Amino acid sequence: MIAFVGLGANLGDAKACLTWAMSQIDALPFTQRVKASSFYGSAPIDSSGPDYINAVLQVSTCLGAPDLLVALQKIEHLAGRERPYRNAPRTLDLDLLLYGSAQIMSSMLQVPHPRMFERAFVLLPLAEIAPGWVTADQMTTVGDQVCERI
Repeated sequence: MIAFVGLGANLGDAKACLTWAMSQIDALPFTQRVKASSFYGSAPIDSSGPDYINAVLQVSTCLGAPDLLVALQKIEHLAGRERPYRNAPRTLDLDLLLYGSAQIMSSMLQVPHPRMFERAFVLLPLAEIAPGWVTADQMTTVGDQVCERI
């Protein structure tokens, strides 16, 4: 199954943490990296703290979506992720954005990610590595958000 994972961080050495997280995802069982986007910088949205560094990773995996999410959350934990409140600044944020064409709505997981189409920091790197997964209308919707490849 093809899946897309959003990566973000705005605490500590964010670029190093994202690079480390990609290597951890590469090491997941039954999972192989297909493509990785460039890094993108953006101001926090509905949050505070320093600017974020973001990227999107495309993987091929035999893990089910819930198992992939659990694995991603373990990587976040290893990176020191804390969740003191919603949208708090973070050392690492890993979001399962898309899992093939699956539509998943459960108490632990919603795919497609519920806010991905509202965020330039998701759509720009996703469009870089998988342009067929992002429409022109979706890009127009986030056109006023500052997000730059770095």
